[in-house]
Amino acid sequence: MLSLYLPALLVAVVITMLELTEVVAIVFALAADAHSVRSSALGAVAGTAVVALAALALGAALLALPTHDLLGVAALVLAAFGVFLFRSTLRTYRRVAAARAGRPPTFPPHHAVQFAGGFTAGAIETTEVVVVLLGLTAAGYGGSALVGALVGGVLIAAAAAAVHEQIRRIKVPWLKLGATSMLFTFAVFWAGEALGYAWPGGDLSLVPLFVLAVAIVRGAVAVTMRSGAPAVAPTS
Repeated sequence: MLSLYLPALLVAVVITMLELTEVVAIVFALAADAHSVRSSALGAVAGTAVVALAALALGAALLALPTHDLLGVAALVLAAFGVFLFRSTLRTYRRVAAARAGRPPTFPPHHAVQFAGGFTAGAIETTEVVVVLLGLTAAGYGGSALVGALVGGVLIAAAAAAVHEQIRRIKVPWLKLGATSMLFTFAVFWAGEALGYAWPGGDLSLVPLFVLAVAIVRGAVAVTMRSGAPAVAPTS
């Protein structure tokens, strides 16, 4: 019979929920330019599964992964996705401005981009979870760590499913503005961690970074639209 140690179980639940919350946020951000979150969600599931299976197969060897280098690559990837989504955000604001002309909106799928972004987020955050879980396992609480991780994962998945429709009802320009800002926020945050910077307050520093990103992205949209620069043609 499996013996559970409550403190270890709670640690596993909390760390899993904290890290996977960031994955869910990025999945919704990546899906802001599409009718469905399916591609980005599948990517996140795949990234999470790959790292989880690697942890089960390799165990403590996963501790040797160059986490800072991995975070640096992830920051560059998300920054690139942020630029990509900013172009889409700008197109959306221009479509709203031209709505009286009756031009129908277009939603380029970009499934590969969404899948890759979700995969990156899932792999990065799951690696951070696994490092903590391996520490608990080394202390003799492997069963509690595994059960806690499963419970935390199920809770986050249920919460994401519950709020999915509410998030999808948000007006598209606002959603894309928030999504673009979210990607840049995580890109800056992970870049700082890759460079060894200790963010004040840890993950709580994501809040002011996000607020700053929203202000910068909205300002960039306003400046670009006032400049009369030609719209970027949608891609298929």
